[in-house]
Amino acid sequence: MAIDLTTEQTESLSQAARTLPPGRAGRPVSISCMLRWILEGVRLPSGDRARLEAIRLGGRWLTSKEALQRFAEAQTPNLDAHAKSPRTPTARSKASECVERELEKAGI
Repeated sequence: MAIDLTTEQTESLSQAARTLPPGRAGRPVSISCMLRWILEGVRLPSGDRARLEAIRLGGRWLTSKEALQRFAEAQTPNLDAHAKSPRTPTARSKASECVERELEKAGI
């Protein structure tokens, strides 16, 4: 989805960075970090990438409050889904061994 200049509240990267809470070690989010989010995005647990939507206008980058919201939502896991995370190879192996023992006891 692209930023719509007619309906979204656009702001420069420096303005957008100032609206975000501090990051690591209490340091503010930098403009270069914002630009990385636009160009490279961030890797999601699924392996996909979420990118901050932005437009180039008059030689500068603009984003919007709504784009920041969509960017944050793309990174936030759905905790209500109650989906189990995939088991590790060790957990699968242990479960398989347990089932084999139960089948042997049952004579199968």
